[in-house]
Amino acid sequence: MGLARRAQGDTLGAIAALERAVTAEPQNPTGYVLLGWTQHLAGQSEPAARSLWQAIARHPTHIEAFQALGIVYLVRGELTPAIWSHLWAALWNPQGDIAPYNLSLAYHRQGLPTLALAYGQRAATLAPDNPHPWLALALAHHQDGNGAAMVAALRNAQRHQAALNDPAFRREDLTYAGFDAAQIAQINRLWTP
Repeated sequence: MGLARRAQGDTLGAIAALERAVTAEPQNPTGYVLLGWTQHLAGQSEPAARSLWQAIARHPTHIEAFQALGIVYLVRGELTPAIWSHLWAALWNPQGDIAPYNLSLAYHRQGLPTLALAYGQRAATLAPDNPHPWLALALAHHQDGNGAAMVAALRNAQRHQAALNDPAFRREDLTYAGFDAAQIAQINRLWTP
């Protein structure tokens, strides 16, 4: 019921339904992950973090809970807990692309291009058809001073999602994908269709 409401765009109705679900099944960590992610999508970062911590309390190695929690922290600009959450997720799921992608964004924001590059390359290798890891990698290459590699990464992103050439779409898409305002502005400065 909660996921159906979320799919219909009724985020508040979805949250209410998911809250009822976790009350009915309080030991089910997946219910808390779904609730926390829906709260995050609704811009309710504090309740989202609390719900995701509830999932982790019930299942301390729940990969999706740590990934979602890391994204909540990343979007809030709390880089240290974002990094720790994603490092745990990467440890338990080394073939997953979500954690390395978000680690690349976080390390870029911290001004650590070597780590941003390593995780950006890993994410682009694991999800070569997703433009977002390529854009994270482009930012890391730019920060590291490698213009040719930056252009190549930008071209890969453009090849996989031509809609990114539209600045309004790019801003909305990258915001949803976890890039902060400074990273989006930097991509806009580097962008050449």
